Amino acid sequence: MRRPQRIVCLTEEPTEILCALGLESLIVGISAFTVRPPGIETRKPVVSAYLDGSVKKIKALEPDLVIGFSDIQAKLAAKLIKAHLPVVIFNQRSIEDILDVILTTARLVGEEAAGYRLIGEYQNNLAKAQKAAQSLNHRPTVYFEEWDEPMISAIQWVSELIDVAGGIPLFADAAQAKGAHDRVVTEKMVIDADPDIVIASWCGKPVDFDAFKSRPGFDGLSAVKNNQLFEMDPCIILQPGPAALTDGLDTLKSFIHGTD
Repeated sequence: MRRPQRIVCLTEEPTEILCALGLESLIVGISAFTVRPPGIETRKPVVSAYLDGSVKKIKALEPDLVIGFSDIQAKLAAKLIKAHLPVVIFNQRSIEDILDVILTTARLVGEEAAGYRLIGEYQNNLAKAQKAAQSLNHRPTVYFEEWDEPMISAIQWVSELIDVAGGIPLFADAAQAKGAHDRVVTEKMVIDADPDIVIASWCGKPVDFDAFKSRPGFDGLSAVKNNQLFEMDPCIILQPGPAALTDGLDTLKSFIHGTD
């Protein structure tokens, strides 16, 4: 079976996976939000945003495979399919899902062995983080905020990575939900949980911690009183690909272990 030779990546994850496999040459188009690996945005044409993209530009690249992520891209995927393009949309939500997508992507391009080697590296990184977490004297509670209005708590892979890094993720049950609306929390819920650490990564805009602290009752949170408020770059934690398992996990560790 001939492997794809011209691939359009609608999100950053497949771009980073293919580059990690040494196959950047197969990529002919990327998303506007792609910044990993560094410089890729200057080497490849941008053909999509997140919710939508230019079918005309994508089709002009003559891709033999288009890869995207999330049910949010369903409308874009439908338009591409109607344009007679081969489309694969993943919908990974957990660490296990991320590893599965990496391996499946490797298989799609005929590099299964390389895919196994790559996920082996990420599994080793996860195992090292879990081992390091065992040395913590205290596992702090962590509230991760993905959005501010409404307040949206951590998605599944983020919640799981917090646990791997040595924290106790708040609202872990809600993290299992597939939709963001099911992860909405209230101010009272956060106040009652009283997190030791707050980590915010507002997808697409800078975190305003002054506004966060001015929410009713939030000045009494342990995380606020102890100045344990941290911002994370969305590109290393809110994109379910290699970045979350490497730089994202390492950053979570630095925040969580810094409180021990």
